Amino acid sequence: MQPVIRVVTSELFDENAYLVAIEGGEECVIVDPGLDADSIIEAVESQGWRPAAILNTHGHADHIAGNEAMKARWPGCPLIIGSEDASKLLDPVGNLSAGFGAPGVSPPADRTVREGDILDLAGVRWTVLETPGHSRGHVVFVAKELSPMIVLGGDVLFAGSIGRSDFPDSDPAALVKSIREKLFTLPDESVVLPGHGPPTTVGREKRSNPFVR
Repeated sequence: MQPVIRVVTSELFDENAYLVAIEGGEECVIVDPGLDADSIIEAVESQGWRPAAILNTHGHADHIAGNEAMKARWPGCPLIIGSEDASKLLDPVGNLSAGFGAPGVSPPADRTVREGDILDLAGVRWTVLETPGHSRGHVVFVAKELSPMIVLGGDVLFAGSIGRSDFPDSDPAALVKSIREKLFTLPDESVVLPGHGPPTTVGREKRSNPFVR
C-alpha cells in the first residue's frame, strides 16, 4: 500500500499536523491538529477525503488546539488519545495552555488507547505503542504493514534531537527508554513523522542522534 501524507505546520510552535491516507482512498486520519485548523480543514477537503479519526499522540496544547474545529466540522469523527493523557484534553494546566496565558480545552476523547491496541483506520492498521517521557501518556501510532513503516511520532524522537522532558509529568529517563526500546527496535528504514521538524528514519537517528546514540 502506498501512503499519501500531507503536513500542515502551525507557525506559532512549528507544530506538524499530518493527514495520512492510502493512495486512491477516500478516508484519512488527522494527526495532532494544531493551531492552524483552517488550513488543516482546507487540506482535507482539497483532497476530497473523509476523516476516519483524529489521533492525538499526547495532550499538550500545540497538538490538540485544532481538535474542537475538527469535531465541529466532522462531528462523527472519533477523537483518540492515549489513556494516560486523556485528562489533559479538559485541563488547561495539564495541557500547558494555561502557562502561555491562553487557557484552552478540547472536546473529550471518544476513545482512549493503550500499548498494543490496533486501530483499523483509513485503510491502514495502526499499532499503538506507549512512549512515556515527554508526557506521561504519550503514544505513537505505527503502520507496520506499510513499506517503509510509518511512525506517527509526536514529541518523542526528532531529527537530531528528542522531545523536551522538563514538563510537570515528564521523565527524562523514561523518554530515552521509550526511544531505545520502542522506536529503535523498529526497522532502520522506518519513517518517523515527528511533531516538530522534518521527517527522519529510525536508522538515521540510531546512528547519529547525540541524545540517544
